[in-house]
Amino acid sequence: MSIESNVIEVVNQFAKFDDWEDRYKEIIQIGKKLDEPKEESLIEKFEVKGCQSKVWLIPSYQNGVVTFEAFSDAVLVKGIIGLLVNVYSGHTPDEILNYKNDFLKEIGISEHLSMNRTNGLAAMLKQIKMYAFAFQSLAQQGIKDANI
Repeated sequence: MSIESNVIEVVNQFAKFDDWEDRYKEIIQIGKKLDEPKEESLIEKFEVKGCQSKVWLIPSYQNGVVTFEAFSDAVLVKGIIGLLVNVYSGHTPDEILNYKNDFLKEIGISEHLSMNRTNGLAAMLKQIKMYAFAFQSLAQQGIKDANI
Protein backbone atom coordinates (compact mmCIF):
# COMPACT_ATOMS: atom_id res chain seq x y z
CA MET A 1 0.00 0.00 0.00
CA SER A 2 1.29 3.47 -0.84
CA ILE A 3 1.47 6.40 1.54
CA GLU A 4 -1.30 8.01 -0.49
CA SER A 5 -3.48 4.92 0.07
CA ASN A 6 -2.80 5.11 3.80
CA VAL A 7 -3.76 8.79 3.78
CA ILE A 8 -6.99 8.06 1.90
CA GLU A 9 -7.88 5.50 4.58
CA VAL A 10 -7.20 8.05 7.34
CA VAL A 11 -9.19 10.77 5.57
CA ASN A 12 -12.12 8.37 5.12
CA GLN A 13 -11.83 7.25 8.74
CA PHE A 14 -12.19 10.85 9.93
CA ALA A 15 -14.74 11.95 7.32
CA LYS A 16 -17.50 10.21 9.25
CA PHE A 17 -17.08 12.62 12.16
CA ASP A 18 -18.82 15.98 12.09
CA ASP A 19 -17.17 17.66 15.03
CA TRP A 20 -13.78 17.99 16.65
CA GLU A 21 -14.77 16.14 19.82
CA ASP A 22 -15.49 12.93 17.88
CA ARG A 23 -12.22 13.29 15.97
CA TYR A 24 -10.41 13.85 19.25
CA LYS A 25 -11.87 10.61 20.63
CA GLU A 26 -10.82 8.75 17.47
CA ILE A 27 -7.26 10.05 17.77
CA ILE A 28 -7.13 8.82 21.37
CA GLN A 29 -8.33 5.37 20.24
CA ILE A 30 -5.55 5.26 17.63
CA GLY A 31 -3.03 6.01 20.36
CA LYS A 32 -4.40 3.22 22.54
CA LYS A 33 -3.80 0.74 19.70
CA LEU A 34 -0.10 1.59 19.45
CA ASP A 35 2.19 -1.18 20.61
CA GLU A 36 4.39 0.17 23.34
CA PRO A 37 8.08 -0.04 22.52
CA LYS A 38 10.43 -1.88 24.81
CA GLU A 39 11.47 0.20 27.81
CA GLU A 40 15.08 0.23 26.61
CA SER A 41 13.95 2.00 23.41
CA LEU A 42 12.58 4.98 25.33
CA ILE A 43 15.92 6.71 25.43
CA GLU A 44 17.06 10.23 24.68
CA LYS A 45 18.37 9.50 21.19
CA PHE A 46 14.84 8.56 20.07
CA GLU A 47 13.08 11.40 21.87
CA VAL A 48 11.55 13.97 19.54
CA LYS A 49 12.90 17.39 20.45
CA GLY A 50 10.47 20.30 20.28
CA CYS A 51 7.44 18.54 21.72
CA GLN A 52 5.77 19.76 24.88
CA SER A 53 5.06 16.13 25.83
CA LYS A 54 7.54 13.29 25.85
CA VAL A 55 7.50 11.61 22.43
CA TRP A 56 9.76 8.83 21.21
CA LEU A 57 10.07 7.78 17.59
CA ILE A 58 12.07 4.60 17.06
CA PRO A 59 13.01 3.87 13.44
CA SER A 60 14.15 0.68 11.80
CA TYR A 61 15.26 0.01 8.26
CA GLN A 62 15.02 -3.46 6.82
CA ASN A 63 14.83 -4.68 3.25
CA GLY A 64 14.84 -1.08 2.05
CA VAL A 65 11.73 -0.15 4.05
CA VAL A 66 11.43 2.19 7.04
CA THR A 67 9.20 1.30 9.97
CA PHE A 68 8.53 3.25 13.12
CA GLU A 69 7.55 2.49 16.66
CA ALA A 70 6.37 5.41 18.75
CA PHE A 71 5.21 6.33 22.20
CA SER A 72 4.11 9.43 24.08
CA ASP A 73 3.21 10.10 27.68
CA ALA A 74 0.29 12.31 26.56
CA VAL A 75 -2.92 10.70 25.34
CA LEU A 76 -3.65 13.05 22.42
CA VAL A 77 -0.03 13.18 21.28
CA LYS A 78 0.18 9.40 21.39
CA GLY A 79 -2.76 9.29 18.99
CA ILE A 80 -1.19 11.85 16.67
CA ILE A 81 2.13 10.04 16.54
CA GLY A 82 0.14 6.83 16.02
CA LEU A 83 -1.49 8.38 12.95
CA LEU A 84 1.91 9.36 11.59
CA VAL A 85 3.34 5.90 12.23
CA ASN A 86 0.35 4.29 10.49
CA VAL A 87 0.82 6.49 7.43
CA TYR A 88 4.61 6.49 7.03
CA SER A 89 5.71 3.04 8.29
CA GLY A 90 6.33 0.37 5.71
CA HIS A 91 7.63 2.65 2.98
CA THR A 92 10.95 3.39 1.35
CA PRO A 93 12.92 6.46 2.36
CA ASP A 94 12.23 7.99 -1.08
CA GLU A 95 8.47 7.53 -0.69
CA ILE A 96 8.55 9.19 2.74
CA LEU A 97 10.68 12.09 1.57
CA ASN A 98 8.63 12.68 -1.57
CA TYR A 99 5.23 12.69 0.12
CA LYS A 100 4.15 16.30 0.70
CA ASN A 101 0.39 16.21 1.44
CA ASP A 102 -0.65 17.75 4.77
CA PHE A 103 -3.28 15.14 5.55
CA LEU A 104 -3.60 16.21 9.19
CA LYS A 105 -4.87 19.57 8.04
CA GLU A 106 -7.21 17.81 5.62
CA ILE A 107 -8.81 15.79 8.43
CA GLY A 108 -9.12 18.85 10.65
CA ILE A 109 -6.53 18.11 13.31
CA SER A 110 -4.02 20.89 12.73
CA GLU A 111 -6.43 23.77 13.27
CA HIS A 112 -7.52 22.44 16.68
CA LEU A 113 -4.08 22.14 18.21
CA SER A 114 -2.50 24.67 20.51
CA MET A 115 0.62 26.45 19.29
CA ASN A 116 2.77 24.13 21.43
CA ARG A 117 1.08 21.03 20.01
CA THR A 118 1.40 22.41 16.47
CA ASN A 119 5.13 22.92 17.04
CA GLY A 120 5.36 19.39 18.42
CA LEU A 121 3.56 17.99 15.37
CA ALA A 122 6.03 19.80 13.11
CA ALA A 123 8.89 18.31 15.15
CA MET A 124 7.44 14.79 14.75
CA LEU A 125 7.09 15.19 10.99
CA LYS A 126 10.59 16.65 10.76
CA GLN A 127 12.00 13.68 12.70
CA ILE A 128 10.26 11.19 10.39
CA LYS A 129 11.77 12.97 7.38
CA MET A 130 15.22 13.13 9.02
CA TYR A 131 15.21 9.38 9.64
CA ALA A 132 14.07 8.79 6.06
CA PHE A 133 16.88 11.03 4.80
CA ALA A 134 19.47 9.10 6.83
CA PHE A 135 18.15 5.79 5.50
CA GLN A 136 18.02 7.19 1.97
CA SER A 137 21.74 7.92 2.12
CA LEU A 138 22.35 4.34 3.27
CA ALA A 139 20.17 3.04 0.42
CA GLN A 140 22.28 5.01 -2.05
CA GLN A 141 25.28 3.10 -0.72
CA GLY A 142 23.47 -0.21 -1.31
CA ILE A 143 22.65 -0.76 2.37
CA LYS A 144 19.13 -2.13 2.89
CA ASP A 145 19.25 -2.98 6.61
CA ALA A 146 20.39 -0.67 9.41
CA ASN A 147 19.55 0.71 12.80
CA ILE A 148 20.20 4.21 14.02
